[in-house]
Amino acid sequence: MNKDLIIDSKISGVEIALLEDKQLVELHKEQSNTQHTVGDVYLGKVKKIMSGLNAAFIDVGSEKDAFLHYLDLGPQFNSLAKYVKNASAGDPNSLNLESFKLEEEIEKTGKISSLLKPNQLVMVQIAKEPISSKGPKLSSEISFAGRYMVLVPFSNRVSISQKIKNNEERNRLKRLIQSIRPNNFGIIIRTVAEGKTVADLDNDLHSLLAKWNLLEKKITTTQAPQKLISELDKTSVLLRDILNDDFSNIYVNNADLYDEVRSYLHTIAPNKIDIVKHYRANTPIFEQFGVEKQIKNAFGKVVTIRTGIYLVIEHTEALHVIDVNSGHRTKSNQDQEENALMVNLEAASEIARQLRLRDMGGIIVIDFIDLHLAQNRRALFQRLVDEMSKDKAKHTILPPSKFGLVQITRQRVRPQINMDVVEKCPTCNGTGAIKSSIILVDEIENNLKYLIQEQNEKKLTLVVHPYIHAFLTKRTFASPQWKWFWKYKQWIKIQLSSSYNLLEYHFFDKNNEEIKM
Repeated sequence: MNKDLIIDSKISGVEIALLEDKQLVELHKEQSNTQHTVGDVYLGKVKKIMSGLNAAFIDVGSEKDAFLHYLDLGPQFNSLAKYVKNASAGDPNSLNLESFKLEEEIEKTGKISSLLKPNQLVMVQIAKEPISSKGPKLSSEISFAGRYMVLVPFSNRVSISQKIKNNEERNRLKRLIQSIRPNNFGIIIRTVAEGKTVADLDNDLHSLLAKWNLLEKKITTTQAPQKLISELDKTSVLLRDILNDDFSNIYVNNADLYDEVRSYLHTIAPNKIDIVKHYRANTPIFEQFGVEKQIKNAFGKVVTIRTGIYLVIEHTEALHVIDVNSGHRTKSNQDQEENALMVNLEAASEIARQLRLRDMGGIIVIDFIDLHLAQNRRALFQRLVDEMSKDKAKHTILPPSKFGLVQITRQRVRPQINMDVVEKCPTCNGTGAIKSSIILVDEIENNLKYLIQEQNEKKLTLVVHPYIHAFLTKRTFASPQWKWFWKYKQWIKIQLSSSYNLLEYHFFDKNNEEIKM
């Protein structure tokens, strides 16, 4: 499988498209004004303790206070709290974590009110970005992710990714890490560390320790709420987490970003630096590589698959619902059960792609076409599991229910990506119905009566759509315009504007200034 990364840098931010065999599978956006990114570490201040939720709201400078649950404090919260307290007191001798005396771990079933108090300073990390009306979700179990490992301060534990199956390799990696790991720094060994040398691991560890050392220097002079350390930008995070030998090309349309990508790639994978290419053509980069067209086809309520199958995707506040329809895909030489299975298998592949592409999180309910045979339901479930295995986000898939529904939960740490590929009708506002012209004229007259009798307006001008203009003026003395003249003792000038929608109208005063209603 060939993978291409297309990076479109704009004034408003950066958009990154991941193509697998020329097909768009992931789309990431990084706004230039993004304040709270997953992985950022803040010095926050406790605003409110919610004993009923066993949680606290923390001020980290977000529009909405951030949420910190007791279970997200981390087992070493007592050590972290002591460290922050010493730092805020200006004790430089206590900032060397290697010689720091760790406190006892907190209880798993404890109460947050026994650990946090209002106005207390606390070091936190963004676990989920602000979504909808909710503020960021936080964790106090600080960690820094590198290419081959994750550094966990205030811990001495070494753990290895379960995806590394070879016991000899697991033991080798554990011995290597134990030999280079500083005191009071835990390590989680990532899957990509398999087969790497001690030099590779040591370089990665030193870059993560440098990040912690920078945090140590900043914490004594930082006033809460304020950011201590930033996570890598979206481009670097993607390269760190998904770069492998399958990557063929990385195209960047910005010279500065091109240099940054090459520089970062030189530190994590020097052998891949030549795949980075500076795109200089006049055609927009997304249009050149077919990304723009795929975005238009892949987003929206209805998603059509090449064989005629289509999906209907609805988003609600609580969950996402996907309905699978066979469309015009039928084969006369197949019975109904076999045809339903083939439709469902194709739909499962597209659904897995849609979840990655839109970054849909939370609960997803999929209504597949009913399958009556148990082996067919198992085949569908296995296809969905296989396709979702490419997804880096944590997820859980339940087998089809007796109603043919499949439920998926998928990790949500960032707002879902939405593309507006339809517009509301400006006339009916998406309802499919418009006011009767008789009701419209009554509405205009009610406003006219208010302006003349209540606001004592003179020399009014009414601007309307050409059709409504004809209705109001073309019947000579029987027209509404003449009726208004006899009724209100003043002539209402009526003008037309072809730019107005059918039901749009505006009043203007004698100075030709619009009167807001």
